[in-house]
Amino acid sequence: MRLLHTMLRVGNLEESLKFYCDFLGMKLLRRKDYPGGEFTLAFIGYGDESDNTVLELTYNWGVEKYELGNAYGHIALGVDDIYATCEVIKNRGGKVVREPGPMKHGSTVIAFIEDPDGYKIELIQLGTQGSAVKQATSEQLVTQ
Repeated sequence: MRLLHTMLRVGNLEESLKFYCDFLGMKLLRRKDYPGGEFTLAFIGYGDESDNTVLELTYNWGVEKYELGNAYGHIALGVDDIYATCEVIKNRGGKVVREPGPMKHGSTVIAFIEDPDGYKIELIQLGTQGSAVKQATSEQLVTQ
C-alpha cells in the first residue's frame, strides 16, 4: 500500500490552483469537470501520481466556503530555505501566519502559511528535523 492523495474542498478552484502552483511550485497534473455531479477535481503535486502523493482539490460548483472544523491539522512541505520561501510567498501576496523559527520545545525550524480557503500549510526547514525527503525547495518557488 501507499498513500495516493489528500483531498481538500475549495471555494474557488482558480485561486487555489494559483496558490498551490504559483506560490508553492506544484504542477497541475490533471483536471476534470463532472457536470452530472456539479463538481471539478484538480490533482496537483510535485511529481507524477504514479510515484508521488498528491493533493486533490475538489470544487463543488456553487459552494464558496467551507467550515474547516477543528479536526483538520495541516499539510507539511519540506523546503531548503524557509526564510527565503516565506519572503517569496509574502511578496506574492500570500499569508504567512507564523514566521519562520524553531518550534516550541524543539529545534525543528518551521513556519505556517495559509491558503485562500484558510487551510494551514506547515513549512519545515529540511535538515532541521532529520528528513531526507525534499518535497519543495525555495529555488522552485523563486524561479516560478
